[in-house]
Amino acid sequence: MDAPVDIAQPEIPASGHSPTLKEVAAMSGVAASTASRALTQPGRVSRATLERVREAAEQLGYIASGRARQPQPIRAGAVAVLVPDITNPYFFDVIRSTQHQLKAAGYRQMLVDTEEDIDLEASYLDEFRSSVVGFVLVAARLGDDQLVAAAAKTPLVTINRDTPGVPTVVINTPEGVQQAVEHLFSLGHRDIAYIAGPPTSWSDSRRWVVMESAAEQLGITVRRLGPYHPSRRSGPAAADALLNSGSTACIAFNDLVAIGILARLSERGIDVPGELSVVGCDDIFGADFCNPPLTTITAPIEQAGRVATDLLISRLRVDASQSRTQVVLPTHLTMRASTGLAPSTDPQR
Repeated sequence: MDAPVDIAQPEIPASGHSPTLKEVAAMSGVAASTASRALTQPGRVSRATLERVREAAEQLGYIASGRARQPQPIRAGAVAVLVPDITNPYFFDVIRSTQHQLKAAGYRQMLVDTEEDIDLEASYLDEFRSSVVGFVLVAARLGDDQLVAAAAKTPLVTINRDTPGVPTVVINTPEGVQQAVEHLFSLGHRDIAYIAGPPTSWSDSRRWVVMESAAEQLGITVRRLGPYHPSRRSGPAAADALLNSGSTACIAFNDLVAIGILARLSERGIDVPGELSVVGCDDIFGADFCNPPLTTITAPIEQAGRVATDLLISRLRVDASQSRTQVVLPTHLTMRASTGLAPSTDPQR
């Protein structure tokens, strides 16, 4: 008769010893913080990690808060996507792409309109922190210190806002602005106005810096008009200021302002591009339906939403130190009929 064979059994803690989270982490080969997330917020770790941690907890008989940890279905939770103006067509592609990416990963999207209000943006970050697992902030208006503090409390990714220590996706519109200035210069324009956006906009200040640099390189004049609210209703005032400035061309903060400018110039009988050339930014839906169709800086808006969502999900499910912190997406100038040769000197202008 064969001798009995000893079968190894999982090591059971000695009587009186309560297994600790560190022991669960050691057995599953992860950090204690990762083990904690797996047992309390399973949607924030990968499925493989979740299974390892749960198996270790079960073998050790790990108990927390007076209850044995039992396997639970993955509940990824919600991600809040904050945009400055939900009515701005620029954000439509961002909203759609983030929603698709989140849904595919098992998350829900909470859409929040901050109404171009810094205080409202800050209050929403505080209010929703306990209800969501992370944030995507599009064109955040908060200061760097506020963003860093918010990111330290809840996983957060920004779009079009480069703040040290905060993961971001940057759409390189200054690259497109450089192309726009060179395009207008090639058409003979030597006095170009920049129709500025919100003073709290990070993108706005970067574009103006590029315009000043390009003007110095080319030996031309650039002037800053505004700031203006980034909506179509700002167009009339911006157009009137443009006519009084002496510039023969302008680059607007966004397409909505540029479209408003075109409408006002048409009302005043100003020929575009015969008398004035107009360039927008973003290439939103409808920019090519204007009269005339709008020359504009084309931005990969939908791609920015997808990449930002991927960055956030990576931080939720993987060690943040291993996740990418910045992605820069290129832009380019799309030329249409709203730009043309600079007018000859007119004594009435």
